[in-house]
Amino acid sequence: MQITDIRIRRVDKEGKMKAVASITIDEEFVVHDIKVIDGDKGLFIAMPSRKAADGEYRDIAHPINSDTRNKIQQMILDRYEQEASAEE
Repeated sequence: MQITDIRIRRVDKEGKMKAVASITIDEEFVVHDIKVIDGDKGLFIAMPSRKAADGEYRDIAHPINSDTRNKIQQMILDRYEQEASAEE
């Protein structure tokens, strides 16, 4: 699996969510609405989710293992930082 494109849309509102990302995998499959969040321990990503009947949020799309999640997170955060630096 190769991430072939990453698009970042910065969020200008106050709050913890800093951006929304979309990734393209193998130039064939897109995942939208990956959130870039500024948490207590720094930036992290939250995969697209939906609120369930019990009030809990459940991921709609997500990596199966932590290595893949870490790879996706690092690539998105790297792109976010690049774009944030370019705007300064």
